[in-house]
Amino acid sequence: MSNFYIISAPSGSGKTTLVSQLMAKESNLEFSISCTTRNPRGQEEDGKEYYFISREEFEARIADGEFLEWAKVFDHYYGTSRRELARAESAGKDLVLDIDVQGARQLKEKIAGAVSIFILAPSRSELEQRLRARSEDSGKVIERRLEEAAAEIRNYSAYDYVIVNERVEESARDLRSIIRAERVRRQRMDAKVGAILKTFA
Repeated sequence: MSNFYIISAPSGSGKTTLVSQLMAKESNLEFSISCTTRNPRGQEEDGKEYYFISREEFEARIADGEFLEWAKVFDHYYGTSRRELARAESAGKDLVLDIDVQGARQLKEKIAGAVSIFILAPSRSELEQRLRARSEDSGKVIERRLEEAAAEIRNYSAYDYVIVNERVEESARDLRSIIRAERVRRQRMDAKVGAILKTFA
């Protein structure tokens, strides 16, 4: 059975960069591609960073029960299809899920043993600087994102791990270390339970 790694962060915390480095350097991982109703940004491609679908299609999929989790963030829908978990398990890989706090809460309730990791910038001023440097949002939207970040950070205790992304290379190493440690822990646990089950044969 696949392991599940839930990674969340306020917008601008550097989550995308860290996850990209994780996927490039760790084997046997599958990235869960979420569905969203927002438009692509920059060089984003459909089927790579997200599946970009219409609001009507997203709401139809909600009605059909397709999503393991979904949320409405800044007037756009985001959701994780059940197909992503099936895809990882059929490939024999662990699944990395890049989702927000709302979605993480839903998934932790549904997936026993899912490991959750929260990433944040070292300060409000640093987060604001990163958001402005992206040049993707208006000043009004940035202020809204900062308010949302404060609300999300208050939920940090619901996560298994917290990484303060002050230096990218160090944070990337921390993230890889968490994945490796959890894999070893899971393997040892499976081995112990397997040994006990054999005594019942």
